[in-house]
Amino acid sequence: MSQTSRPAQLRQPRLEVRALSRVFDGRAVVDDVSLSLVAGQVTCLLGPSGCGKSTTLRIIAGVERQDAGSVISDSRVVSDDHLHLPPEDRAIGLMFQDFALFPHLSVADNVAFGLPRRAPGRMQRVEQLLERVALSGFGAKFPHELSGGEQQRVALARALAPSPRILLMDEPFSGLDERLRDGIRDDTLALLKEEGAAVLLVTHEPHEAMRMADEIALMRGGRIVQRGAPYNIYNSPVDRQAAAFFSDINVLEAVVEGALTQTPFGQFLAPGLSDGTHVDIVIRPQHLKLDFDRAGHGPRPTVKDGTAARGTVVRARFMGRESLVEFRMDFGDVILRATVPGVFMPAPGTVMWLMIRRDRCFVFPQDQVVSNRAR
Repeated sequence: MSQTSRPAQLRQPRLEVRALSRVFDGRAVVDDVSLSLVAGQVTCLLGPSGCGKSTTLRIIAGVERQDAGSVISDSRVVSDDHLHLPPEDRAIGLMFQDFALFPHLSVADNVAFGLPRRAPGRMQRVEQLLERVALSGFGAKFPHELSGGEQQRVALARALAPSPRILLMDEPFSGLDERLRDGIRDDTLALLKEEGAAVLLVTHEPHEAMRMADEIALMRGGRIVQRGAPYNIYNSPVDRQAAAFFSDINVLEAVVEGALTQTPFGQFLAPGLSDGTHVDIVIRPQHLKLDFDRAGHGPRPTVKDGTAARGTVVRARFMGRESLVEFRMDFGDVILRATVPGVFMPAPGTVMWLMIRRDRCFVFPQDQVVSNRAR
């Protein structure tokens, strides 16, 4: 069994981050952050702007120093309370948002910049990487002669040239045209997997994290609030804010009685919550089901699990692959949004029955905001 195919828990971490903290003007920008990465693993540090993810990356790179905690690279401490190695001594590759190519150097010289001048096979390594990023024959060009996507691939080749065991990437695709991003992300991911580096990628885009990551570390207010594989973190969000970060959500409010909540869609389980607890029931728009077979004025449809509720179309919009339909529900002043595959454009005022995918709903206490480290 190859190293990259062994279970992660059986492999020695390439990068360990232990209890990092950084305070600016009395505010904890990075607060007790811990991470562990193994060879061939892509971890996305995901969160909104200002949550501390780029500061965390800069600390790991050695560009900034933490107030507490340690950074360990291949079992070697590179930064703690007593030691702080400069970036060039950490054997960690860096790739930043603006690519930072040297304008006065050719493409080939940019890629070769991190390689020792007398290293055997130096230019062969450059040519090999340019071929792998689909830029064969571009070596003599200069950065200003390239498109944004081509510059991004040169920056990637330069970061990989010294064969770093750890690669840090800070929003590397944010400057690219949206039409190019998915293809370049896929090509980049394939190359990173081939190289076998442990990769920490900072992004604020959930779609990007879901597309590229083996593991996502969701960050908020300087802390990691949830870690896990993309499937798990999407389908088992730790709180309402985590669910909302990955997709639009609908929210119903309810009160717990006997470990159950009563709603117009029927009862929901609320295990472990005491009577009287106010909860939010979170439903993603794609998990609302519409009754296409009868008008909302007809008899309530039979539902195997729960109850159908009636709503009136407020607005319908075609979104390309799907349509987004907004309903004003008969109960209270509640607007629910449903996404339907294909073209479905009911006129405002149309009355329909709605049902919920109860197995895809989440029940959270209204005052629950996770601030502890991911479990």
